[in-house]
Amino acid sequence: MTIDWAHFTPLSALAGGALIGLAAALLILGIGRVLGAAGIVGGALEVQGADAPWRWSLIVGLVLSPLVARLLWSVAPPVFVAPWPALVASGLLVGFGARLGSGCTSGHGVCGLARLSPRSLVATGIFMAAAFVAVFFTHHVFG
Repeated sequence: MTIDWAHFTPLSALAGGALIGLAAALLILGIGRVLGAAGIVGGALEVQGADAPWRWSLIVGLVLSPLVARLLWSVAPPVFVAPWPALVASGLLVGFGARLGSGCTSGHGVCGLARLSPRSLVATGIFMAAAFVAVFFTHHVFG
């Protein structure tokens, strides 16, 4: 996926970040849960009972919000430069890595760093470094 720099506005990015922070704050203050997307999705597939409704509501919101934004504000559609099998494989590998690392970018990077968690600081540093290396190799070595 590439960024459409012609239509990028810092204010929309700031608003999106603020909404993610607000959602994380509401979830932890409301029901005492950390907004870790990989854990929420993984838990939705495993959990039944009282935890299932809020997990599925959050997942539906994650799927519907970009569609609603596109309808309301004519947001440019994403441009994917990788083939679908590569995107699916990448998503599965990220999900596996998130479960292996006991957290994902939203859980460690947004919520964990906000709570000043040393474990989250290390995890965020590691997955950011891995992302830099992956981008370097896919764009400059293999691309």
